[in-house]
Amino acid sequence: MQILNKNEVGVFALGGLGEVGKNMYVVEYQDEIIVIDSGILFPDDYLLGIDYVIPDYTYLYENQDKIKALIITHGHEDHIGGIPYLLRQVKIPKIYASGIAVGLIKNKMEQHKGFHANVIEYQEYEKLVLGKLSVSFFRTNHSIPDSFGVVVHTPEGRIVHTGDFKFDFTPTGPDANYHKMAEMGQKGVLLLLSDSTNAELKAFTKSESVISENIKDIFTKIDGRVIVATFASNVHRVQQIVEASVATNRKVAVYGRSMIRTLEVGRDMGYIKAPGGTFIESHQINRYPADKVTIICTGSQGEPLAALSRIAAGTHRQIKLMEGDTVIFSSSPIPGNQEGVSRTINQLFKRGANVITNSPLTDTHTSGHAGQEEQKLMLKLMKPRYFMPIHGEYRMLKIHSQLGIRTGVRRGNEFVLDNGDVLAVTRNSARVAGKVQAGSVYIDGRGIGDIGSIVLRDRKMLSEDGLLSAIVTIDKKKQELLGEVVIISRGFVYMRDHAELTTEISNLVEQEVKQKLSQVKRLNINALKRLITKVLQKFIYNKTERNPMIMPVVMMVNE
Repeated sequence: MQILNKNEVGVFALGGLGEVGKNMYVVEYQDEIIVIDSGILFPDDYLLGIDYVIPDYTYLYENQDKIKALIITHGHEDHIGGIPYLLRQVKIPKIYASGIAVGLIKNKMEQHKGFHANVIEYQEYEKLVLGKLSVSFFRTNHSIPDSFGVVVHTPEGRIVHTGDFKFDFTPTGPDANYHKMAEMGQKGVLLLLSDSTNAELKAFTKSESVISENIKDIFTKIDGRVIVATFASNVHRVQQIVEASVATNRKVAVYGRSMIRTLEVGRDMGYIKAPGGTFIESHQINRYPADKVTIICTGSQGEPLAALSRIAAGTHRQIKLMEGDTVIFSSSPIPGNQEGVSRTINQLFKRGANVITNSPLTDTHTSGHAGQEEQKLMLKLMKPRYFMPIHGEYRMLKIHSQLGIRTGVRRGNEFVLDNGDVLAVTRNSARVAGKVQAGSVYIDGRGIGDIGSIVLRDRKMLSEDGLLSAIVTIDKKKQELLGEVVIISRGFVYMRDHAELTTEISNLVEQEVKQKLSQVKRLNINALKRLITKVLQKFIYNKTERNPMIMPVVMMVNE
């Protein structure tokens, strides 16, 4: 990298700064690059038709010969979901992951045929020597098993990436390695990159064991079927729901493709355990009494196509809500999803279901991310010389940076950066050296990277005002209009109910085309299309105060 001096270590994000998701961080030293995580971002409502958002991989593509490895902190989609798309563009020699993340990555690669991923499982005690740079690990607590922080050992000092973490002193899985974190702080941390997602939460995040007890207690009070919606990737929560079902003699059926995949991987790797016969096939639920059935499904965020949303709308093929059903939301709405969640809850109530959501009285969910007190504890344990908050919207990064100053980071040694900003560090200095190409790439059902701002603008226009097409047929030799102008409306007006308007539009186009043909010796088709568009836009807005997309079609034929 030209903007770095020879002894400087470059640290930057291609995704994850100013946003919650799309995590991808890069450490570069001379001719070596280590990439940490490769995630996706789920789109906002305004990104019409977009399935996922991934980072712009241009810098990695242009420097792929320097890449030594991709290191995965844990198995959530915003950390591993981009791997298949990364491998389409960039040569990654080795992918290091641990525990359930290995199974989830391999499962993901089976869905994307034609791509080979060299996935190697690391253990916490290992140190990977990858050239001048080496990598070690420390266990953390999060909402998925096998979550780790990453330490990149450079000639200038240690760079620590916490991964997603919380401090859970009564976890449902193994303890975090507090000793190793403190030991690193004693040895010296040059730069800390720390999770900022819950920087606005002042207290400690609740323990998973508290949620586990609450879910079991709720199950004992329900007489009918229990339908639980949660994040498919929250393996700990799925296990808690299974345990509560076993304790109340319920069979468990699972719905939603991502939930089924997580269950398969979790059971294969021993993270989801239950006595034989606990799980039943989806078509078997009606064979058991209502009070002996638990349904675990996707849709906790109100996603339109998820299982719970279809159950609420009455369009699910196998599950129809019955009187006495109880739906438990074992999640909290992600910012931006509140409207979809509220819509789903209202539909569930309309269909006669009881609904339990996360609240101070029920506690059916807790976050996997650290609140302010935990973030301060991490800073105190690590004692970094320089601090770069990561994984969060700008206000979260800013709040976290202030916590860094309050816990001992010297003012001016904290860096709130944007994706692409390169922080150059040595053992004695840190500076923002410049910027590399970074941005968002949109993926829809057709492919990757071919959806730009113009396409999204067109989709927005179509979604709001629809489309109107005027089809004109012209005799190529005589340069005369043939037949009537055909008007087609999609999402603009229902033509049968607006015959008068349709006739006016057709006559207007016919008049303009005939006038144009009479004025020119040689017809310019593109100029004619522009004329039709301009005339119709003005006419339709004056008549309807709407701006549909105008699509003129000019066909030249030989009579």
